[in-house]
Amino acid sequence: MMFSKSCEYAIKAVLHLCIHTKDGSKLSIYEIAEAIESPEPFTAKILQTLVKHKIISSSKGPGGGFYIDKKAKPIVVMDIVEIMDGKQAFERCGLGLKNCDASHPCPIHNEFSSYSQKLKNLLEKKTIQEFSDSITAGKSFISNLG
Repeated sequence: MMFSKSCEYAIKAVLHLCIHTKDGSKLSIYEIAEAIESPEPFTAKILQTLVKHKIISSSKGPGGGFYIDKKAKPIVVMDIVEIMDGKQAFERCGLGLKNCDASHPCPIHNEFSSYSQKLKNLLEKKTIQEFSDSITAGKSFISNLG
């Protein structure tokens, strides 16, 4: 697994918000947690982190909730990965070994490094809005989000 569970849930949560708040509506923690199949307290922490980094927005009180501001710039997927897992997310060993690096490579180090770099380059170009458009158009699918 390349990303932490919190990173996976964060990407799903932002994508869910992008798909379901285009009309100006707001979603509760409960609605988001249920859609991304994550425990509510864990989802709340993830959403707080995303709000703090201005990836998503929130409002309190009646009619409040979480949403993506219509005026917000496109959300690059790599921004979410860096917030949740740090810049080192793509430097981890493919086998999960602690002492794997270029001078002491594991059996898959070189191949995995190449794959990891390609994925990083892809996520630096792709936006949540592109993912949302693809799902909405029926060109791709993520369980419970469409």
